[in-house]
Amino acid sequence: MATHAPANDARLNFRLPVELKQTIEEAAARMGQSVSDFAVSTLVETARGVIEQENLTRLSKRDRAVFLSLLDDKDARPNQTLAAAARKPRRRHGAGIL
Repeated sequence: MATHAPANDARLNFRLPVELKQTIEEAAARMGQSVSDFAVSTLVETARGVIEQENLTRLSKRDRAVFLSLLDDKDARPNQTLAAAARKPRRRHGAGIL
């Protein structure tokens, strides 16, 4: 069964100083890539990193302290939802347990 690569039908166009273009061309050549392939791979890698970083939960020092104190609370008891989840059979995945 044949697989089809996604169509390359979207474009990004931008202007930049000659010096930056030359730097990009040199880097692409050193990587053995065309300027287009180098630009796309670099932009996508950076974009994914930005998105991943922004998806991380950020806690203030106060929030972190509250969170950790709740984890250390010896009197804390699970709510009904958590208790029900703990009673569910666990699926095995590879050698570990999820």
